[in-house]
Formats: sequence, C-alpha cells, structure tokens
Amino acid sequence: MSFHSKITRKGGGRVKRALGVQAALEWAFRVEKAQLELPPPSDIEEEGFGFGLEYVLLQRAALGCKVDGGQHKIGGYVHEDAEVIAATVAGLPDNLGGKRMAIRVAELARAGLTPDWMPGAVPRCVPVDIKRNRHGDRATSEVVGTERVLIKGKWRSVEVRACPVRFSPDQRQINSARQAYEDWWQALGWVRDGLIAGGMLREVELTDMLPRKRPWEPR
Repeated sequence: MSFHSKITRKGGGRVKRALGVQAALEWAFRVEKAQLELPPPSDIEEEGFGFGLEYVLLQRAALGCKVDGGQHKIGGYVHEDAEVIAATVAGLPDNLGGKRMAIRVAELARAGLTPDWMPGAVPRCVPVDIKRNRHGDRATSEVVGTERVLIKGKWRSVEVRACPVRFSPDQRQINSARQAYEDWWQALGWVRDGLIAGGMLREVELTDMLPRKRPWEPR
C-alpha cells in the first residue's frame, strides 16, 4: 500500500502508519486535500517565531468539536491528522520563510514535487543570439573595432567582429536553485520535529526520514 492510500481503522483499534515527513505532507495535501490556513499575525502572539505548536493545539481543539471530520475537502472527509499537518505547516517561523515558505511547502506537496535544484546543471558558454536560415543556425556577431591590413599591396580598413557570449545557466542561477532547495529541506525538518515533539498525530507516525540535504553532492 502506498502512502497515497487512505489510513483506515481495523477491528476498532487505531493502526499507525510510519511515514517520512515528505510522504506525510503529500498524503495530507494531495490525497486528503487539506487546506493551508494562514491566520493574521494579530490572532496569535508570534514573538517573531511563527505560530508554533500553540496554534496547532488550537486547531486540534477545534477539530475535537467536530463530529463529521475535516473542514475543507469538498464532498468528503479530511482526516484529522491531515488537518494537524496542515496547521503545523502554517506555523512555520519567520526565520525559515514564514507564510511564504508554508505556501511553497504546501504547493509542492499538493503537486507531489521536490524543488528543482537543477540536477546536472553546469555553466555553459553559449552565443547571446542565433540566426537561423536554410543553411542552419549561426551565432550572430557584432563589430568591435577596425584594423588596417595589407591586402594585395594596399592598406585597407577591415571590420573586426566578435560573437557575444553568455553563460547559461550561470552560477548564480544554480546557486539560487540549490539554496531554495536547502531552505525547503530546513522547513521540512522543522515540520517533522514539531509533529514528533507534539505527539498529536493519532494514526500517522512520523519517522526521522528526510530527503537528502544536498543531493547534488556525491554520497
């Protein structure tokens, strides 16, 4: 059974399933269709550290008052553990990206994606522009100066042309993509630690498993 299957009860008892944090996020947002609620800062005393587990506890208390389950899944039940996971993501602290990172984590989980860290990318020198005709592609060039040259006994002025080049992708693009991946990885670590420490999941058991921190580095 994959992590996309629903969590079920057997024989009246609760059966916990062990999931890594990325799998748990994808189950909550992609399968259970949990929604990310980001309350205004005035609702909770943030003290610069996000909403934290206090907000999750408030959400849990609200869920305890509901008989029919989740609040958001149209035409169906949203598992209460999925709601707790979504509430924890909503509490990401400002130093890890706050609301913007919470939205990013939820969107990636809902799509079943990992941030694009540009695997295999290296800066390559390519022409700035290319002209295409029936003979094929040709890099454009431009005049960068003139030179006097002796041609058949006569001095003539000739154009000196060069092909403008650029690096694509450049190193800044690669570094930016990989920094964004590491920021996402740190956010997942915070969500995992908060869910494990809070002990509020009833049918999902979070493991220590995280995606690789720097998959572009050799093992």
